[in-house]
Amino acid sequence: MKAGKWLAAILCLMLSWGAQAQTEVRLAVHNAFSIPKELITQFERENNAKLVVVKVGSGNEMINKLILTRNNPIADVVYGVDNINVMKGKKFNLFASTQPASRAVNATLPEAVAVNYGYITINYDKAWFQKHGKALPKSLAELASPAYRNLLVIPNPATSSVGFGFLLANIADMGEEATFQWWKKMRENGVKITKGWSEAYYTDFTLNGGSRPMVLSYSTSPAAEVYFSKGKYQTPPSGDLRFKGAVFRHVEGVAVLNKAKQPVLAAKLVQFLQSNSVQSAAQTSMWVYPAVKGVPLSKYFSHVNVPPIASQLNSADIAAKQQNWVSRWVRVVQR
Repeated sequence: MKAGKWLAAILCLMLSWGAQAQTEVRLAVHNAFSIPKELITQFERENNAKLVVVKVGSGNEMINKLILTRNNPIADVVYGVDNINVMKGKKFNLFASTQPASRAVNATLPEAVAVNYGYITINYDKAWFQKHGKALPKSLAELASPAYRNLLVIPNPATSSVGFGFLLANIADMGEEATFQWWKKMRENGVKITKGWSEAYYTDFTLNGGSRPMVLSYSTSPAAEVYFSKGKYQTPPSGDLRFKGAVFRHVEGVAVLNKAKQPVLAAKLVQFLQSNSVQSAAQTSMWVYPAVKGVPLSKYFSHVNVPPIASQLNSADIAAKQQNWVSRWVRVVQR
């Protein structure tokens, strides 16, 4: 009996020493980040590490938090830096001067390694439009007409990357002055503004029991509806609108942070997020296209296709004018 107790004690000590030997690496992410737990376990096992995922709010909230804590970083790596906020991060010296080499990609991102991309679009509830016999709008101008009063919900561009991406698409197509004139009309036409995407999609969208049959989301959201319906839908119950000035190509990436406590592990984590296993899994956990070339698409992506048009703005221009654009939007729409 005594020998058995001694053996058990030794085993406990060995397990404790093994746990202590694991080095902790911290990954800051926005609220939408999601990959299967088994992939996190795989990274930990392969690198004898403990991966701590730090969720920091929306994309804008995340970058602002990292900037405020840059002298004593809350993470070693950031995922979710994008073509909207990457140059803002660079301005505050947020990223390490040297980043791991990227694999061949379909989308690029300055100062970071691209992981995925998608298209911000207005989604609509097919059944609602069919039931009410209403034609879909064919332009931003038509969307602002009385026929579509009180039918659209959009996340706030001041607090949501999705909302701000849409505002950028507007500006890229119409220019600044025309964009804010359009938003003035949309305010008068009853557009609803929410703090974030989740509230807009899961609370206000008619597909989920709300009162708005149009919501700002992603072109892949209809495929997600089929996936999560567990057989209820064979075809998407929603579609997306693809007119000029209403589609934004959104690229997200990962970067080692300046002053990271574990720069070597951080670099390995960056490369892991470009691995085929993560690139494949993220398609149906975050509903994004893989940035790495040659990664097969999920069968569920057969329900959607890439929009033929998408607006883009230079990341440097976004960084220089973001605060002014957001402030002006708030004045026009919310005051």
